[in-house]
Order: sequence, then C-alpha cells, then structure tokens
Amino acid sequence: MSDQGKVAPARRRGLADEVADRIREAIFNGAYAPGEQLREVELSGEMDVSRGPVREALRLLEREGLVHCAWHRGTTVTTLSAEDVAELDSLRGALEDLAVRQVIAHASDEDLASIAKTADMMERAGDAHEMVRLDIAFHDAVFAAAGHQRLADAWDGIRCQVHLFLLTRIGRSTAGYLDCIPREHHGLVTALRARKTNTALDLFAAHRRHAVDVVAGTTA
Repeated sequence: MSDQGKVAPARRRGLADEVADRIREAIFNGAYAPGEQLREVELSGEMDVSRGPVREALRLLEREGLVHCAWHRGTTVTTLSAEDVAELDSLRGALEDLAVRQVIAHASDEDLASIAKTADMMERAGDAHEMVRLDIAFHDAVFAAAGHQRLADAWDGIRCQVHLFLLTRIGRSTAGYLDCIPREHHGLVTALRARKTNTALDLFAAHRRHAVDVVAGTTA
C-alpha cells in the first residue's frame, strides 16, 4: 500500500461557510427578497472578500434551496412556484405528522415546556420577520422533542426552504399576522400537552394549510 493516506486531509470550516451564513441571514432578514439578484461582485465588495468564497457560498445556498443559479440570469433568491409550495407542504406535513405522534407518545413535560416557551416568545415579536424566526424555532422544538434523530435530520434538510416559504407568506400579506400566529401556536401546545393525537394532527394541518392559502392568494 502506498504511503499516501486513504482519505484527504480534513478542511476546517472556511470563509465560504461564513459568507454563506451572512447571505442566508440577509435573506432571512428580508434584505434580499425572493427573485432578487445576488451579484458576486457586489457581495464580495460589501463583505470585503474575494469572489471565490462568494461563489462557493452561493453554491452552498443553492443546495439548501435558498438561491437559484442559472448561467443566463446569474444567481437569484429562490422564488417558490406553486409546485414548489405543494411539494414542500406535503413533505413537511409527512414529517410533522410523525413528529407530533412521537412527541405525544414520548416527550417529557420538560420537552413540552420547551415547546411552550417558544410559543410564549411569539407574544413579544416586534415584526413579521422576527415572528417567522420564532415560528421556525417552535417547529425546531417540536422536532427536537420527538426524540427521533433521523426525523430531525430530515427536518433540517428542508428547514431553510420552510423559512423561505414563510417569508413568501409574509410577503403576500401580514394582515393580522402578529396576532394570529401566537394564538395558533398556543393551540398547538395545548393539544400536545393534552396528548390528544388526532386533535393535534388536525391543528397542525390547519396551521400549515392557512399559510399555504395565504401564499396561494385564497385567504388573507
């Protein structure tokens, strides 16, 4: 056997990851809206880095589904089509249904208290973007409480796209948003704490459907 190692040397987390974090954060903050172009030259200038790490960061974000790269259009923040929304909603629903069943069957009182804490934080959200972050944090807590690592990994795989979907939702309408979202999530907590599987599944489904209807323009 040659003296050369069987695997390549490990790379430490690099500049491209940091650049990706900053662009992702800007998207989540609403600085870059769906459909907006992301220009390598401008991004590298704003972040004082070369174009190489920016290009690599954009490829990372494309794998997350947050941006779309096309040779004739450059890179843009992903705009979710009706088909994208339907696929994302159906997959999220399948994962969330399993999470709800797991939580009701196995979660401790401490786990449920952690979920409730995120719902309580929604009462103090100052704007729609903060509310979206707390909405994602709530569902993070649900998947964490499910005690199912592969399920949590599957959620992590679509998490950024769900965040983008919720940003699309508030881009359509924020009428009553800051009032209705905390109320909806407190209802979800109540059902989980009561260990009522069918009730919880129905409420989670209604919660998802409401957001999809807003994005589709069928409700405010």
